Amino acid sequence: MNFARILRHLLTGQLTQRRTFPAVSLAVIEQAIVQSEMTHGGEICFAVETALNTLPLLKNQSARERAIEVFSQMRVWDTEHNNGVLIYLLLADRTVEIIADRGIHAKVPDQEWQDICRMMESSFRQRQFEAGVIAGIHAVGMQLQKYFPFDPEKDTNELPNRPAVL
Repeated sequence: MNFARILRHLLTGQLTQRRTFPAVSLAVIEQAIVQSEMTHGGEICFAVETALNTLPLLKNQSARERAIEVFSQMRVWDTEHNNGVLIYLLLADRTVEIIADRGIHAKVPDQEWQDICRMMESSFRQRQFEAGVIAGIHAVGMQLQKYFPFDPEKDTNELPNRPAVL
């Protein structure tokens, strides 16, 4: 059992989340998603979770495992071309996970997604949270542009652009 992690999660509350991502930052992130989706046919969702609940924390649930749950709960997989991408941030761990649906995952190597996550985490270590998320959205958007170019006659907004605060 990782007591330092448990303590970090117990001490990271909603106040930390609101300071890290105030309403203005969430609106800027939402606009970044909107702008990105005007350049490709994919769907990007961003979710920030302050900390894990007690039971998952005691079971040592990883950020990756939680991101997969959130991907399912948010129905990011529910797009016509299976090209939804979730950018998930577990704030207490300052860990980013990207979960891509099978349509885009088959085209982009895992290492590319990991590189985007590490780039975002680097920004977070410098307390550049909004900038890190926007850079991640841009990088994910670039991958989606390669494989799912924007078609104004076919592309519709299939998933919410508003960041999810869990």
